[in-house]
Amino acid sequence: MVDVEQFIEDAVAEIDEQVGDDHAIIALSGGVDSSTAAALAYEAVGSQLTPVYVDTGLMRKGETEEIRETFDYMESLRIVEAQDRFLGALEGVTAPEEKRHVIGEQFIREFETVATEEDAEVLVQGTIYPDRIESEGTIKSHHNVGGLPDVVDFDRIVEPMRDLYKDEVREVARELGLDSIISERMPFPGPGLAVRIVGEVTEEKVHVAREATHVVEAELEEYDPWQAFAAVLGRATGVKGDNRVHGHVVAVRSVESRDGMTARAQEIDWETLQRIQSRITGQLDNVSRVVYDVTHKPPATIEYE
Repeated sequence: MVDVEQFIEDAVAEIDEQVGDDHAIIALSGGVDSSTAAALAYEAVGSQLTPVYVDTGLMRKGETEEIRETFDYMESLRIVEAQDRFLGALEGVTAPEEKRHVIGEQFIREFETVATEEDAEVLVQGTIYPDRIESEGTIKSHHNVGGLPDVVDFDRIVEPMRDLYKDEVREVARELGLDSIISERMPFPGPGLAVRIVGEVTEEKVHVAREATHVVEAELEEYDPWQAFAAVLGRATGVKGDNRVHGHVVAVRSVESRDGMTARAQEIDWETLQRIQSRITGQLDNVSRVVYDVTHKPPATIEYE
C-alpha cells in the first residue's frame, strides 16, 4: 500500500513543477479518480487550475447537479453542456473501440475549447495504473489513455496518479478530506453509459441505461459491490398488459474486486433480483426483460464494451 501522506506531498510538488507558471485545466467527472486528481491539482496550483466537467449526456442520474454542489468551493469550475455534440458524434457507431475513440476525441476537443478560452497549456488527468495496463494490453482503450487522438493541443499532460490502484486512490481521497460520496463511490467508466449499451448509442437507450442503473445502485447498496450497474444488450419479445412488445433487454451486473484487474460476480439473493427486475420493467415501458450476469473477470470484462 502506498504511503498516502508522502504520495500527496510528492504529487502536489510534481503538479506544481509541471504546471509552472502556466494555466492548467483538469477533466472532472465526479468519479473518485478525477475528483482526487482535481483536489491534488487545486492544492498544488490553486487559481491556476480550471476544473472542467463535461456533461456528455452519458452520465449517471443527477450527476451534473451533484458536481455543482460537491465542487462549488472551486470558483473556477466550468460545466460544459455537450450532450448534443457527443450523441451526434456517436450516431451510427457500433464497434466498442470506435466508440471509445470517438468519445476520447470529443472530450479532448471540448477541453481544447476551454483551454483556448482560459489560455491553458496543461491538461491534468486522473489516469490510474489499471487504465494504463488495460490500454497497453489492448483489453480496451480508455478515453484518457488509448482513446486520445493523435493530435492533442496541449503542451503537457500531467497524470499524478498514473501508478496508483483504485483502493490506493480511495486512501488518498480520504486523506485529502473528500466527502465519502466521492471517496467511496463505485467506479464509473470514462466513456459513461456508452459502454453499457451494446451497439449504437441512442438517446432512448441512454435513458434506459441511466434509469436502470439508478435502480440497481440503490437496490444493491447493502451488498457493498465494487461496481454495480445495468447495461442495455438488445431487444427481445415480452408481454406487458395484453400487448406483445419487442423491448430492450437489460443486464444487471454486480461484482466484487480489489483493483478492477480481476473481479467476481456477486451472489445476489433471488428476492433482491426479483425486486430489481420488477422496478426496472415497471418504470421503463420499453424494457421487456431483465437478466443477471454471473460471469467473472476474466473471462469477461466488468463493463460491456
